[in-house]
Amino acid sequence: ISLHQSEDTVEKDSPQENGIIQTSQYSSISPPASPVAQEEPFSTYFEEKVPVPEDVNQIFSFRKLWAFTGPGFLMSIAYLDPGNIESDLQSGAKAGFKLLWVLLGATIIGLLLQRLAARLGVVTGMHLAEVCNRQYPTVPRIILWLMVELAIIGSDMQEVIGCAIALNLLSVGRIPLWAGVLITIVDTFVFLFLDKYGLRKLEAFFGFLITIMAVSFGYEYVLVSPNQGEVLKGMFIPYCEGCGAVQLEQAVGIVGAVIMPHNIYLHSALVKSRQIDRGNKKEVKEANKYYFIESTIALFVSFLINVFVVAVFAEAFYMKTNMQVSAECNATGSPHTDLFPPDNNTLEVDIYKGGVVLGCFFGPAALYIWAIGILAAGQSSTMTGTYSGQFVMEGFLNLRWSRFARVLLTRSIAITPTLLVAIFQDVQHLTGMNDFLNVLQSMQLPFALIPILTFTSLKSIMNDFANGLAWKISGGGVILMVCAINMYFVVVYVTTLNSVLLYVLAALLSIAYLSFVGYLVSLNISCMDRPLVLSSLLSPFPRAPDTFLIVA
Repeated sequence: ISLHQSEDTVEKDSPQENGIIQTSQYSSISPPASPVAQEEPFSTYFEEKVPVPEDVNQIFSFRKLWAFTGPGFLMSIAYLDPGNIESDLQSGAKAGFKLLWVLLGATIIGLLLQRLAARLGVVTGMHLAEVCNRQYPTVPRIILWLMVELAIIGSDMQEVIGCAIALNLLSVGRIPLWAGVLITIVDTFVFLFLDKYGLRKLEAFFGFLITIMAVSFGYEYVLVSPNQGEVLKGMFIPYCEGCGAVQLEQAVGIVGAVIMPHNIYLHSALVKSRQIDRGNKKEVKEANKYYFIESTIALFVSFLINVFVVAVFAEAFYMKTNMQVSAECNATGSPHTDLFPPDNNTLEVDIYKGGVVLGCFFGPAALYIWAIGILAAGQSSTMTGTYSGQFVMEGFLNLRWSRFARVLLTRSIAITPTLLVAIFQDVQHLTGMNDFLNVLQSMQLPFALIPILTFTSLKSIMNDFANGLAWKISGGGVILMVCAINMYFVVVYVTTLNSVLLYVLAALLSIAYLSFVGYLVSLNISCMDRPLVLSSLLSPFPRAPDTFLIVA
């Protein structure tokens, strides 16, 4: 990327010019003005900005924390989607309490990555997709967009399927899957327009859904009463006694389910909803602090809810056989006894079977409350997934469509494959897709982690808030670990397919995947070496009105 400027001079004390805010103390970055005339505000979710209290001089203020509360909780919903819930219950049923430390570690890593995403949005005033649009040449930018869209589609399929299964359980099978998918589409459209009535009302609605999840899964936790000593031991002792390939695969699945690529893009966008003067270093620093506190609280809540699910299935169903479950369901008159063959194989559960076995062992109330929790998880994560899709398309493609058109397009891209799957699959087999979808999303993680680590490390973009050496090294280590986990997950999944053709196809796709990851890494290393060239649009220096960007 090369930059050609005219020789026009720009006054240094100009308060704002071409989207670059300048103050005598601090230079900050805001989105460059579009060459296209601004007919109407181009926004989703940001049609109002939440004001932040000013005359507060304390080191910590609950009033300010409350003003910044919202984006972190919306972000945390991705840690509670049906894919995560299914991973939790399988972890409990297959490994007992032994993998809770993996869940804790993955959540902490997720928090640190979300911190980077929030800082990028606060400091630059742009979300990750917008920065990628300005930093990358056309071809890698389009490929990157397609990879993120794949992750969103995979996540959305899990979320919508979760809603459809919950509706099927609540209606005792009267609502088929395809009808549940259609209901989810309609109510998602309705709920998405709640922000028309106020951003804080929308955030309160998401808070209500999280509360429903906490109460529902908390009820199951109290009902089952797991051994608290075993819970704490599994959470803080990083050891898995007697674990084998099944437990290792489950541990890898936990990491893939918790850390989601599109959530990095989402969080970097959500933090733009507060009134922050990015020309004031103190305000930017303060916003980063409160957003980190809020994200920590939100992810702590999501971690507790995930622990509830793991502990319930670890206490009640670890090492249970199909024979035992079938006998219990027969004794209670459950209509779903055909789900569990009368053999001595270890019980395998998913979201649907999980609700059924809870109903068999703890009564119908446990089944319906479980379904309500899954419905809240699926509905809330479907809505945030749609927001992610809008931000990603707007940022990467610079779309300037009406609000309804953008929502319709992003919803259609994600929902069409889900509806087809729901029509041609029955509820007993549908959740078996969860492993495939977790693999799909896990493979897209480098396409969020590499850009976010690179951009937050560039002083030409982040100014005084650029990552230090420790963050760069640890971030690079996380990316390498994630790529290794991805390759292991893919190998394990592909070897279960028992098809030479699929082996060859997987090998070719893996070569292409690793080649693009390598290219992206080299491209970002060149960004690190030449930050002022690649970051010219984001440079905290004024530029003349007739600046042109030439992309080779």
